[in-house]
Amino acid sequence: MKKLICIGEALIDFIPIEKGLSLKDTPSFEKACGGAPANVCASCAKLGENAILLTKLGNDSFGDFIVETLANVGVNTTYIKRSSEYETSLAFASLTKSGERSFAFYRKNAADLFFDKEDLAVELFDSQSILHFCSVDLVPSKMKDAHIEAIKMMREKGGIISFDPNLRIPLWSDASLLKKTVLEFIDYADIIKISDDEIRFLFDTEDIDAVKVFLFKKGVKWFIYSKGKDGVILFTPSAKYEVNGYSVSTIDTTGAGDSLIGAILAELLQKNISKDKLLVLKDEEYNSILDFANLYAAHTTTKKGAIPALANKKEIMQFKKYVNKSK
Repeated sequence: MKKLICIGEALIDFIPIEKGLSLKDTPSFEKACGGAPANVCASCAKLGENAILLTKLGNDSFGDFIVETLANVGVNTTYIKRSSEYETSLAFASLTKSGERSFAFYRKNAADLFFDKEDLAVELFDSQSILHFCSVDLVPSKMKDAHIEAIKMMREKGGIISFDPNLRIPLWSDASLLKKTVLEFIDYADIIKISDDEIRFLFDTEDIDAVKVFLFKKGVKWFIYSKGKDGVILFTPSAKYEVNGYSVSTIDTTGAGDSLIGAILAELLQKNISKDKLLVLKDEEYNSILDFANLYAAHTTTKKGAIPALANKKEIMQFKKYVNKSK
C-alpha cells in the first residue's frame, strides 16, 4: 500500500511568544511538536495521504504530547517506540522580526538516537511507498544504523528514497563529519531537497550548475533547490522547472522547508508517481507539483509553529485565492 515512511527525530519545539529577541532575552515560549521528519510526515498526513513516523520517544509528558499531536493530524503513530531510559528531545527557538530562527537543543539523552534497526517493520517497505529522512539523526548512533537498514530495504523493494539534509550544525561535534555524512547518504537518494543556505557548506560553491552535475552523477533524479520566500527550482537530469515565491505576511518560518518537501511527497503519492515515473512526467505535471508545494510552504509561514500551521488541501485551495506570486 502506498505510503510515506519518515524516519528520524520528533521533538518539542519551544517557540517564542515575542519575536525580535535573542534566546537569552526571550521571556516565554509556546510548546509545539517538531523535528523535521515529524513535520514532513505531518504535512503529508494533513494532505490526506498515509504517513508513518519511525522514531523513539521518552516515556514522558513530552512524548505523550508528540504522539497525540501527530495522531490528531492523521499520522500513523503505531510504529513509534517509547523508552523509560531515554528522554524526548527539546529545542528552544528564537525568532527575528522577519521570522528567521536560531535554536538551542537539549538532546544529550535523546530517545530518538536509540531507535534500533530491529525496531523496523519489514512489511512497511514496498515499491509504491516513499522513505524520507534528514541528517540530524545520522550522527553515529543506533538510529543511524536503522537509517542504513531502512534505506537498504527500500532500495531492494524499488520505492522512492527522499533526503532533506536540513542541516543543524550545532548538533554535530564535528562539522566536517556532518558534511561527509550528508555527501555519503546522497548516494542513496532519488530525491534531494537542499536550501539556498546549505549549498556552500555542503559543496564549497554556490554554482548551482556544478552542484547539479555532482548530484546527478551520484544518481539523484530530482534536485529540489529551495530559495525560501523567492520560490523553488526542480532540476531533473534533462530539465529545469522553477516557480516564484508567494507574497505573504510571514509570522514564523519554522517548518516551512519541511512542509515544502512534505507537500511534494504527498503529491507523488496522490498522483501514484512511482520511482520509474519520476523522469517521465509532463512539464505541466512537474510545474503543478512544484507550485502546489511552494504555496503550501508559504501558507505555513503565516502561522506560528510547524505542525500547528499545517493546512489540509481544501484550506490551501482557499488560501490560493488570496495570495499572489512574488515578482
